[in-house]
Amino acid sequence: MPRYTQPKKTWKYTKDFKVKAVKLSLQNNIQSKQVAEALDIHPFMLSRWRKEYREGKIQGDGQKRVGVDKKKRAVSGKELTENAQLKKEVARLKKENDLLKKWQRYLAERRQSDLNTSKDTEN
Repeated sequence: MPRYTQPKKTWKYTKDFKVKAVKLSLQNNIQSKQVAEALDIHPFMLSRWRKEYREGKIQGDGQKRVGVDKKKRAVSGKELTENAQLKKEVARLKKENDLLKKWQRYLAERRQSDLNTSKDTEN
């Protein structure tokens, strides 16, 4: 899109362009300001398009509308306890795994030292 050089000129954008801009701005790792700068539009215009998109005033050609979920899902007490149990289990398994790795290293070193002592006695 061309830069604004004349303040009285208004640009007309297609619905598809607006929908694509809104979908870009709804992605997780992208800020609306970045999308507006990249598309050379004012951030307020993009926020207005987002509002119109949520209200269903603009939609793509036969494409499904991307929903914006503003309500955060409440986490139940059961999920919290299950999550805590899983974290404890993961910590226990990591310790067990570390212990097994140490034991394996110990056995390998002992085997190597036994081989070295047996070679020394043969010579």
